[in-house]
Amino acid sequence: MNSKKMLGALLLSLAASIWGGMFVVVKVVVETIPPIELVWLRYLIALVCLMLFAVIFHIKWRFNQRDLGIIILIGIIGNAISIVTQETGTWLSNAQTGAVITSATPTFMIIFAWWLLGEKLDAVKIISVTMATLGVIWIVGVHFSGTHVLLGIFSLIIAALTWALMSVLVKKVSGTYNSLQITIMSTFVAFVCLTPFVLSHMDVITRAHYLDPKIGLSLLYLGIVSTALGFVMWNKGLQLMNAASSGLFFLFQPVVGTLLGWLVLGETISWGFVFGTMMIIGSVWVSIRFAK
Repeated sequence: MNSKKMLGALLLSLAASIWGGMFVVVKVVVETIPPIELVWLRYLIALVCLMLFAVIFHIKWRFNQRDLGIIILIGIIGNAISIVTQETGTWLSNAQTGAVITSATPTFMIIFAWWLLGEKLDAVKIISVTMATLGVIWIVGVHFSGTHVLLGIFSLIIAALTWALMSVLVKKVSGTYNSLQITIMSTFVAFVCLTPFVLSHMDVITRAHYLDPKIGLSLLYLGIVSTALGFVMWNKGLQLMNAASSGLFFLFQPVVGTLLGWLVLGETISWGFVFGTMMIIGSVWVSIRFAK
Protein backbone atom coordinates (compact mmCIF):
# COMPACT_ATOMS: atom_id res chain seq x y z
CA MET A 1 0.00 0.00 0.00
CA ASN A 2 1.56 3.31 -1.09
CA SER A 3 1.72 6.45 1.08
CA LYS A 4 -1.40 8.02 -0.46
CA LYS A 5 -3.49 4.91 0.20
CA MET A 6 -2.11 4.68 3.74
CA LEU A 7 -3.10 8.29 4.39
CA GLY A 8 -6.50 7.65 2.84
CA ALA A 9 -7.03 4.57 5.01
CA LEU A 10 -6.03 6.51 8.14
CA LEU A 11 -8.37 9.43 7.38
CA LEU A 12 -11.31 7.14 6.55
CA SER A 13 -10.74 5.09 9.73
CA LEU A 14 -10.62 8.22 11.91
CA ALA A 15 -13.76 9.65 10.32
CA ALA A 16 -15.70 6.41 10.76
CA SER A 17 -14.55 6.12 14.39
CA ILE A 18 -15.71 9.68 15.09
CA TRP A 19 -19.11 8.88 13.57
CA GLY A 20 -19.37 5.75 15.71
CA GLY A 21 -19.23 7.98 18.79
CA MET A 22 -21.64 10.41 17.13
CA PHE A 23 -24.55 7.97 17.46
CA VAL A 24 -24.25 8.03 21.23
CA VAL A 25 -24.11 11.85 21.30
CA VAL A 26 -27.13 12.10 18.98
CA LYS A 27 -29.09 9.69 21.15
CA VAL A 28 -28.43 11.94 24.16
CA VAL A 29 -29.29 15.33 22.61
CA VAL A 30 -32.04 14.35 20.12
CA GLU A 31 -34.47 13.85 22.99
CA THR A 32 -34.28 17.64 23.50
CA ILE A 33 -33.68 18.93 19.96
CA PRO A 34 -35.52 17.06 17.13
CA PRO A 35 -33.50 15.63 14.20
CA ILE A 36 -33.97 18.34 11.55
CA GLU A 37 -33.29 21.19 13.96
CA LEU A 38 -30.33 19.27 15.38
CA VAL A 39 -28.78 18.76 11.94
CA TRP A 40 -29.33 22.46 11.13
CA LEU A 41 -27.56 23.57 14.32
CA ARG A 42 -24.82 21.05 13.67
CA TYR A 43 -24.21 22.50 10.19
CA LEU A 44 -24.34 26.09 11.44
CA ILE A 45 -21.51 25.34 13.87
CA ALA A 46 -19.64 23.32 11.24
CA LEU A 47 -19.82 26.07 8.60
CA VAL A 48 -18.33 28.62 11.01
CA CYS A 49 -15.53 26.17 11.80
CA LEU A 50 -14.95 25.24 8.15
CA MET A 51 -14.77 28.87 7.02
CA LEU A 52 -12.19 29.53 9.74
CA PHE A 53 -10.19 26.60 8.35
CA ALA A 54 -10.43 28.10 4.86
CA VAL A 55 -9.12 31.47 6.10
CA ILE A 56 -6.32 29.94 8.18
CA PHE A 57 -5.09 27.75 5.30
CA HIS A 58 -5.57 30.50 2.68
CA ILE A 59 -7.82 28.39 0.48
CA LYS A 60 -8.16 29.76 -3.06
CA TRP A 61 -11.50 29.21 -4.78
CA ARG A 62 -11.75 28.28 -8.47
CA PHE A 63 -15.31 27.21 -9.18
CA ASN A 64 -16.00 24.86 -12.11
CA GLN A 65 -19.58 25.39 -13.28
CA ARG A 66 -19.94 21.84 -14.62
CA ASP A 67 -19.59 20.54 -11.04
CA LEU A 68 -22.53 22.61 -9.74
CA GLY A 69 -25.13 19.86 -10.24
CA ILE A 70 -22.99 17.22 -8.53
CA ILE A 71 -22.19 19.51 -5.58
CA ILE A 72 -25.91 20.22 -5.10
CA LEU A 73 -26.69 16.49 -5.25
CA ILE A 74 -23.95 15.73 -2.72
CA GLY A 75 -25.36 18.34 -0.35
CA ILE A 76 -28.99 17.23 -0.69
CA ILE A 77 -28.46 13.45 -0.79
CA GLY A 78 -25.57 13.10 1.65
CA ASN A 79 -25.51 16.09 3.97
CA ALA A 80 -29.28 16.65 4.17
CA ILE A 81 -31.27 13.45 3.55
CA SER A 82 -28.68 10.97 4.86
CA ILE A 83 -27.84 12.81 8.07
CA VAL A 84 -31.48 13.67 8.90
CA THR A 85 -32.63 10.06 8.36
CA GLN A 86 -29.62 8.81 10.32
CA GLU A 87 -30.40 10.96 13.35
CA THR A 88 -34.13 10.20 13.04
CA GLY A 89 -33.39 6.48 12.94
CA THR A 90 -31.10 6.71 15.96
CA TRP A 91 -33.79 8.68 17.80
CA LEU A 92 -36.46 6.05 17.08
CA SER A 93 -34.24 3.02 17.76
CA ASN A 94 -30.91 3.18 19.61
CA ALA A 95 -27.23 4.02 19.11
CA GLN A 96 -26.19 0.41 18.40
CA THR A 97 -28.83 -0.11 15.71
CA GLY A 98 -27.88 3.20 14.12
CA ALA A 99 -24.19 2.36 14.02
CA VAL A 100 -24.61 -1.18 12.69
CA ILE A 101 -27.34 -0.70 10.06
CA THR A 102 -25.59 2.31 8.53
CA SER A 103 -22.42 0.20 8.38
CA ALA A 104 -24.05 -1.51 5.39
CA THR A 105 -22.90 1.61 3.52
CA PRO A 106 -19.74 -0.09 2.12
CA THR A 107 -21.78 -2.69 0.26
CA PHE A 108 -24.06 -0.05 -1.20
CA MET A 109 -20.96 1.90 -2.24
CA ILE A 110 -19.75 -1.12 -4.19
CA ILE A 111 -23.01 -1.17 -6.16
CA PHE A 112 -23.01 2.58 -6.82
CA ALA A 113 -19.31 2.51 -7.79
CA TRP A 114 -20.08 -0.20 -10.35
CA TRP A 115 -23.10 1.72 -11.65
CA LEU A 116 -21.72 5.27 -11.71
CA LEU A 117 -17.93 4.87 -11.93
CA GLY A 118 -17.63 1.62 -13.86
CA GLU A 119 -15.66 -0.16 -11.10
CA LYS A 120 -15.81 -3.91 -11.72
CA LEU A 121 -18.50 -5.87 -9.85
CA ASP A 122 -16.92 -9.31 -9.32
CA ALA A 123 -17.94 -12.38 -7.31
CA VAL A 124 -16.13 -11.20 -4.18
CA LYS A 125 -18.07 -7.93 -4.13
CA ILE A 126 -21.38 -9.73 -4.74
CA ILE A 127 -20.68 -12.13 -1.83
CA SER A 128 -19.77 -9.25 0.48
CA VAL A 129 -22.95 -7.38 -0.50
CA THR A 130 -25.03 -10.50 0.23
CA MET A 131 -23.40 -11.06 3.62
CA ALA A 132 -23.92 -7.45 4.71
CA THR A 133 -27.53 -7.52 3.54
CA LEU A 134 -28.18 -10.70 5.55
CA GLY A 135 -26.59 -9.03 8.56
CA VAL A 136 -28.91 -6.04 8.27
CA ILE A 137 -31.94 -8.34 7.83
CA TRP A 138 -30.93 -10.27 10.93
CA ILE A 139 -30.69 -7.05 12.96
CA VAL A 140 -34.08 -5.95 11.64
CA GLY A 141 -35.52 -9.30 12.66
CA VAL A 142 -34.11 -9.00 16.15
CA HIS A 143 -35.67 -5.57 16.62
CA PHE A 144 -38.86 -6.35 14.71
CA SER A 145 -41.28 -4.95 17.28
CA GLY A 146 -42.95 -1.58 17.71
CA THR A 147 -44.00 0.93 15.08
CA HIS A 148 -41.36 3.48 16.00
CA VAL A 149 -38.52 0.95 15.91
CA LEU A 150 -39.56 -0.19 12.44
CA LEU A 151 -39.64 3.40 11.24
CA GLY A 152 -36.22 3.95 12.83
CA ILE A 153 -34.75 0.94 11.02
CA PHE A 154 -36.24 2.10 7.70
CA SER A 155 -34.75 5.57 8.26
CA LEU A 156 -31.32 4.07 8.97
CA ILE A 157 -31.39 1.97 5.81
CA ILE A 158 -32.22 5.12 3.80
CA ALA A 159 -29.32 6.85 5.56
CA ALA A 160 -26.92 4.07 4.53
CA LEU A 161 -28.10 4.13 0.90
CA THR A 162 -27.90 7.89 0.53
CA TRP A 163 -24.50 8.21 2.24
CA ALA A 164 -23.12 5.53 -0.08
CA LEU A 165 -24.47 7.35 -3.14
CA MET A 166 -23.05 10.65 -1.88
CA SER A 167 -19.62 9.11 -1.30
CA VAL A 168 -19.49 7.81 -4.86
CA LEU A 169 -20.67 11.17 -6.24
CA VAL A 170 -17.72 12.84 -4.49
CA LYS A 171 -15.46 10.77 -6.78
CA LYS A 172 -17.20 12.35 -9.79
CA VAL A 173 -16.34 15.92 -8.77
CA SER A 174 -13.45 17.29 -10.81
CA GLY A 175 -10.02 17.74 -9.26
CA THR A 176 -10.59 21.51 -9.08
CA TYR A 177 -11.36 21.39 -5.35
CA ASN A 178 -9.76 19.98 -2.23
CA SER A 179 -11.70 18.09 0.43
CA LEU A 180 -12.25 21.23 2.55
CA GLN A 181 -13.88 23.06 -0.35
CA ILE A 182 -16.14 20.12 -1.21
CA THR A 183 -17.20 19.86 2.44
CA ILE A 184 -17.95 23.59 2.72
CA MET A 185 -20.03 23.67 -0.47
CA SER A 186 -22.03 20.51 0.23
CA THR A 187 -22.64 21.48 3.87
CA PHE A 188 -23.85 24.93 2.77
CA VAL A 189 -26.28 23.34 0.28
CA ALA A 190 -27.72 21.14 3.04
CA PHE A 191 -27.93 24.08 5.45
CA VAL A 192 -29.91 26.13 2.91
CA CYS A 193 -32.23 23.18 2.18
CA LEU A 194 -33.02 22.63 5.86
CA THR A 195 -33.45 26.32 6.76
CA PRO A 196 -37.13 26.64 5.61
CA PHE A 197 -38.11 23.66 7.79
CA VAL A 198 -36.26 25.10 10.79
CA LEU A 199 -37.72 28.62 10.38
CA SER A 200 -41.21 27.17 10.69
CA HIS A 201 -40.24 25.64 14.07
CA MET A 202 -37.97 28.33 15.50
CA ASP A 203 -39.44 27.80 18.96
CA VAL A 204 -37.52 24.52 19.12
CA ILE A 205 -34.26 26.39 18.50
CA THR A 206 -34.97 29.26 20.89
CA ARG A 207 -36.11 27.20 23.87
CA ALA A 208 -33.14 24.79 23.87
CA HIS A 209 -30.90 25.08 26.95
CA TYR A 210 -27.54 25.63 25.26
CA LEU A 211 -25.77 26.36 28.56
CA ASP A 212 -26.61 22.86 29.75
CA PRO A 213 -23.25 21.05 29.36
CA LYS A 214 -24.99 18.00 27.93
CA ILE A 215 -26.58 20.08 25.15
CA GLY A 216 -23.75 22.55 24.54
CA LEU A 217 -20.91 20.02 24.46
CA SER A 218 -22.95 17.62 22.33
CA LEU A 219 -23.60 20.34 19.73
CA LEU A 220 -19.92 21.31 19.67
CA TYR A 221 -18.92 17.67 19.17
CA LEU A 222 -21.46 17.20 16.37
CA GLY A 223 -20.59 20.47 14.64
CA ILE A 224 -16.81 20.66 14.99
CA VAL A 225 -15.60 17.08 15.42
CA SER A 226 -18.23 14.95 13.70
CA THR A 227 -19.09 17.33 10.84
CA ALA A 228 -16.24 19.76 10.18
CA LEU A 229 -13.35 17.39 10.90
CA GLY A 230 -15.12 14.11 10.10
CA PHE A 231 -16.52 15.22 6.72
CA VAL A 232 -13.21 16.76 5.59
CA MET A 233 -11.29 13.60 6.53
CA TRP A 234 -13.86 11.36 4.80
CA ASN A 235 -13.88 13.42 1.61
CA LYS A 236 -10.07 13.55 1.54
CA GLY A 237 -9.88 9.79 2.07
CA LEU A 238 -12.34 9.28 -0.81
CA GLN A 239 -10.05 11.29 -3.08
CA LEU A 240 -7.08 9.06 -2.22
CA MET A 241 -8.71 5.63 -2.66
CA ASN A 242 -11.19 3.93 -5.00
CA ALA A 243 -14.85 4.01 -3.99
CA ALA A 244 -15.29 0.30 -3.22
CA SER A 245 -12.22 0.17 -0.94
CA SER A 246 -13.13 3.44 0.79
CA GLY A 247 -16.42 2.07 2.05
CA LEU A 248 -14.72 -0.77 3.89
CA PHE A 249 -13.45 1.60 6.57
CA PHE A 250 -16.99 2.10 7.81
CA LEU A 251 -16.13 -1.02 9.84
CA PHE A 252 -14.85 1.26 12.60
CA GLN A 253 -18.23 2.97 12.94
CA PRO A 254 -20.33 0.04 14.26
CA VAL A 255 -17.51 -1.15 16.52
CA VAL A 256 -17.14 2.24 18.21
CA GLY A 257 -20.89 2.94 18.20
CA THR A 258 -21.80 -0.40 19.75
CA LEU A 259 -19.13 -0.22 22.44
CA LEU A 260 -20.03 3.35 23.43
CA GLY A 261 -23.75 2.56 23.36
CA TRP A 262 -23.08 -0.24 25.82
CA LEU A 263 -20.64 1.73 28.02
CA VAL A 264 -22.33 5.16 28.05
CA LEU A 265 -26.04 4.50 27.46
CA GLY A 266 -26.29 1.07 29.05
CA GLU A 267 -27.71 -0.49 25.85
CA THR A 268 -27.68 -4.28 25.88
CA ILE A 269 -25.92 -6.38 23.26
CA SER A 270 -28.06 -9.37 22.26
CA TRP A 271 -26.79 -12.49 20.48
CA GLY A 272 -28.90 -11.64 17.45
CA PHE A 273 -27.38 -8.19 17.33
CA VAL A 274 -23.88 -9.66 17.64
CA PHE A 275 -24.60 -12.15 14.83
CA GLY A 276 -25.83 -9.42 12.50
CA THR A 277 -22.78 -7.31 13.30
CA MET A 278 -20.47 -10.27 12.61
CA MET A 279 -22.12 -10.79 9.22
CA ILE A 280 -21.48 -7.17 8.27
CA ILE A 281 -17.89 -7.28 9.55
CA GLY A 282 -17.42 -10.59 7.73
CA SER A 283 -18.53 -8.96 4.48
CA VAL A 284 -15.81 -6.35 4.90
CA TRP A 285 -13.21 -9.06 5.63
CA VAL A 286 -14.20 -10.99 2.49
CA SER A 287 -13.79 -7.84 0.41
CA ILE A 288 -10.32 -7.17 1.84
CA ARG A 289 -9.08 -10.78 1.87
CA PHE A 290 -10.20 -11.91 -1.57
CA ALA A 291 -10.32 -8.72 -3.62
CA LYS A 292 -8.23 -8.87 -6.79
